[in-house]
Amino acid sequence: RGRPLAAMSTYAQEPKLFGKWSYDNITVADISVQDYIPVKGKCAVWLPHTAGRYAAKRFRKAQCPIVERLVCSMMMHGRNAGKKLMAVRIVKHCFDLIHIMTKKNPIQVYVNAVMNAGPREDSTRIGSAGVARRQAVDVSPLRRVNVAIHMMTTGARLASFRGLKTIAECLADEIVYASEDKHNSYAIKKKDEIERVAKANR
Repeated sequence: RGRPLAAMSTYAQEPKLFGKWSYDNITVADISVQDYIPVKGKCAVWLPHTAGRYAAKRFRKAQCPIVERLVCSMMMHGRNAGKKLMAVRIVKHCFDLIHIMTKKNPIQVYVNAVMNAGPREDSTRIGSAGVARRQAVDVSPLRRVNVAIHMMTTGARLASFRGLKTIAECLADEIVYASEDKHNSYAIKKKDEIERVAKANR
């Protein structure tokens, strides 16, 4: 009731990731994955730690803020399970590094990386009673996003393991290379390999 206007105005600001990166001009150019890369409305959050129950129901994770999905994917490999604050800190450092490397909004760089790194065609195993063969299939948009995030974090984890670079530096490299569609990226290499195998099995 007695709160001054100056303090009130700070509550009405537009949300910025980590208080730095604006969601305003973020565009998802690929129309097929637009619905699965949420960066607008209530998915524009200050911190990628919303504590939502996104795994309770099928397809609900499509509503999870896209940066939070990266954070959750960083909490892998047993010893890191459940350490979400550590994962948030890694992503925060990573986004700072992306901004230094590219001079662009790191959210946009990350969105571009997710669009580029997801395979569009994959092969599945078909057949029973001993005769198995591969059949090329199209990949759904949600799986494209899932696989892209998984492969980027896996690439960063492999690059930083027993190396001099920190995980944040490796993740920043991976995201920047993936956003530019370069083959230095583990995710882009894997995507091309998956698509090449699928093409052979059409």
